[in-house]
Amino acid sequence: MFTIIGLVVVFGAVLGGFGMAGGPFPVLIQPNELVVIGGAALGTLIVAAPGKMRGRVMGTLAKSFTGSMPSKGDYLELLKLQYELFTFMRKNGAVALDEHVSDVEKSAIFKKYPSFLKRHHAVDFFRDALKQIVNGTASAEELDVLLDAELDTHHEEVAIPVQLLKTTGDSLPGLGIVAAVLGIVITMGHLDGGPEEIGHHVAAALVGTFLGILLSYGFVGPMASGIEARGNDESRCLAVLKAGVVGFAKGLPPIVATEFARRAIVDDLRPTFAAMESACKEANKRAQAA
Repeated sequence: MFTIIGLVVVFGAVLGGFGMAGGPFPVLIQPNELVVIGGAALGTLIVAAPGKMRGRVMGTLAKSFTGSMPSKGDYLELLKLQYELFTFMRKNGAVALDEHVSDVEKSAIFKKYPSFLKRHHAVDFFRDALKQIVNGTASAEELDVLLDAELDTHHEEVAIPVQLLKTTGDSLPGLGIVAAVLGIVITMGHLDGGPEEIGHHVAAALVGTFLGILLSYGFVGPMASGIEARGNDESRCLAVLKAGVVGFAKGLPPIVATEFARRAIVDDLRPTFAAMESACKEANKRAQAA
């Protein structure tokens, strides 16, 4: 939603200022310039993103309009979930959790936290980490290394499409110049025309430069940065899960392992210890009542 609002503000401010200065809007409508710039940019992206990478880039672009970043309330729910699961394992044994991690959608524990279940990558990461504890296939130290490897892979997976988009965005001003030069070439063929005709062709050529710069710095560049921020935030969410799971695997009490997870949250989104403790007590009472 905010991505759309931001883009509306960018284009609204540019076109609004142009209109306030008395600029004629019809001259900005140059489909041929847009075909040159947009087509060349798309071709650049196709060349730079081989194989399945193109699908990742398209999927990443879609997320920039539909994805949401975790709020402080989402992180508090995440801490409650970890505490409830760790308490369940401490009370009933790790093997008892197998039915919950095998199908999280039907789990009586996981169903209490719908905001977490919407984050499919985080769900898969957390479920696979818990399975290592349930199956006893990795020690705490091995689990720490294993989850670090997955975090590194996730970071790289997010970074590559962002870099490709930034490269494409950086090429747009140059492609705008290409479109402008082609427009000047066309203008040179109409030098026998009147001043009004020549002026129209020159204005049309300059629109190419305008579009290239605007699309680069007002559209593709900001979107790439926004996607990068979302990816970093998702990585932070995974780091929070990792901190709690590894802490519990080392034998820490549930509340202490959950505190390790809380400490991994960035400061402006981190719930206070009192808020976390109160939420954990609530989760404990709810679990006992069930």
